[in-house]
Amino acid sequence: MKKNKSIDVLNSLIEINNDRIQGYETAKDETKDQDLMTMFGDFIQTSQKCKQELVSEVNKLGGEAEEGTRVDGKIYRMWMDFKAAITGKDRKSILNSCEYGEDVAVNTYENVLEDKSSDLTPDQITMVSKQYAMIKANHDKVRALRDALVDA
Repeated sequence: MKKNKSIDVLNSLIEINNDRIQGYETAKDETKDQDLMTMFGDFIQTSQKCKQELVSEVNKLGGEAEEGTRVDGKIYRMWMDFKAAITGKDRKSILNSCEYGEDVAVNTYENVLEDKSSDLTPDQITMVSKQYAMIKANHDKVRALRDALVDA
């Protein structure tokens, strides 16, 4: 395991959490539903906690923690803003957009755990696995809310 590879892997997770934080801040601004605002606030806290742990780990390795977001995350947030403008901040549209973003986050964590775990220490794998479980739970909550609207 090389430090630089570990730092790169951890930074990819920092970026996805940065995307989630900014994405859910956007989503909070786009909805008028108090329950969604509360849920999005909780999701922001989840990503802030994950990010804090990841930044700490990158710092321990002597690396520079990623501060930005991914380019596709920026494009995704612009798309959310555009969609909200034309759909009138519709609950279903907001949840569809959030579910898409959650898919990206879950896939990023799965990719790290499946394909890049050899670049991490056992303690880092444990940390990432715990974070994945929290991110996946958030994903499943968004999907369930969205699917309940589709079925209603």
